[in-house]
Amino acid sequence: MIFTGYVASNLGSSWLLLAILGYFVQWFGDSMDGSLARYRHIERPSYGYFIDHSCDGLATLLILAGIGLSPFVTMDVALIALAGYLLLSIHAYLSARVLGEFKLSYLAAGPTELRLILIALTLLMIMLGAGPGIFGSLSGFDLFVGIAGAILITLFIIQTMVTGRRLRKDS
Repeated sequence: MIFTGYVASNLGSSWLLLAILGYFVQWFGDSMDGSLARYRHIERPSYGYFIDHSCDGLATLLILAGIGLSPFVTMDVALIALAGYLLLSIHAYLSARVLGEFKLSYLAAGPTELRLILIALTLLMIMLGAGPGIFGSLSGFDLFVGIAGAILITLFIIQTMVTGRRLRKDS
């Protein structure tokens, strides 16, 4: 739904409402699957962890590819944000393995806050439209998504250095 909403926004910005609805559907599904399994006493922790995070990676790819195929953000900028997200995901999974700690939130923001930011960004796309670029071919949306991607990549580098130092001391 999210991917389709962004791609279809090439036909009209009202399609972005589908993307927003998709965020709520994805949010609900992502929040409920583990809770429902625990409630029904059918948990399978390894399987659930694997499927949940595999789906998260695919969903993120579809979201950012959709944003990059929209008239609001160029694909190269969307791919920078995707790289940042996936690098932080890799860090979280490696840390879970080597430290036994699984951390999904950075700078006081986790998956919920990220969805809210993306919904707000999408609402701004509806209100402001694609418009001309402010820095040549780059739009304000490109700037926002690019800076977000750069922050994610910077966080990955910092967290990798911190974890590396910690592991060096422990070994």
